[in-house]
Amino acid sequence: MKISYDTKYDILYIKFQNGDAQVTTRSLADDIALDLDEAGRVVGLEILSASEHVDLNELLPVAVTKK
Repeated sequence: MKISYDTKYDILYIKFQNGDAQVTTRSLADDIALDLDEAGRVVGLEILSASEHVDLNELLPVAVTKK
């Protein structure tokens, strides 16, 4: 599992599987999307406006992207 956070766009991504599988994205809410592989397994979770939904301090350390 890899957790990354983009500070510029306030996006948190949690990747559950390694590799570059083809994914289908399903919206769970306005700011939350789930990426599924061809077999329907969860590949990742994307959270927009992450600081509004998640206590980012609890997730440290994460890979932070600053642009």
